[in-house]
Amino acid sequence: MRSKKSSLPEQVSLPWHPPGLIAGVDEAGRGPLVGPVVAAAVILDDLRPIAGLADSKKLTEARREKLFDEIRAKALCCSIAEASVEEIDQLNILQATMLAMRRAVQGLRLKPVMVLVDGNRIPTLDIPAEAIVKGDALVQSISAASILAKVHRDRWCRQVHEQYPQYGFAGHKGYGTAAHMAALQAHGASIYHRRSFAPVAKVLASAAERTPV
Repeated sequence: MRSKKSSLPEQVSLPWHPPGLIAGVDEAGRGPLVGPVVAAAVILDDLRPIAGLADSKKLTEARREKLFDEIRAKALCCSIAEASVEEIDQLNILQATMLAMRRAVQGLRLKPVMVLVDGNRIPTLDIPAEAIVKGDALVQSISAASILAKVHRDRWCRQVHEQYPQYGFAGHKGYGTAAHMAALQAHGASIYHRRSFAPVAKVLASAAERTPV
């Protein structure tokens, strides 16, 4: 049985899984008010270890960027996928996240025998899968996936910032900070805002009330 807590700094091994390739899966961007939700799937190469893998939220931006390149270079294969703003608004964020995860797994060049997913929910797959709470801190392949997803989405935010600098996407990465909410109030919603999210819907409704008929 897996211990929930460990004093050891190294990540846990998972000896009970079937022999063969194991993919780690994680997402980035469930909470923000803007942009796609991103998922990544990674199959690491045991013969090419990567030092310093950890939950992407625990790493500096510079460290994530360096590890992103190393993961892409050393992993047996990896895949990054998205669910769009339109899909988020149509399906809801949970189902859109599952969709992005499924796309990421399906995009792997090699088919794993097992998929390990961060969190407590599993997307619909044709491969055995296990959800692992806090897996991004426990399982190296999930850590790698969390880094790929986070860096990919942060880069998206920086690119969109150049198109819509008034919202400050490069800084808050789409989260509902005070500065972001102030920009929403001042400029309305961009084409990248998630209309189904309550703070955005509230701003849109308020703007509609002020618009003369």
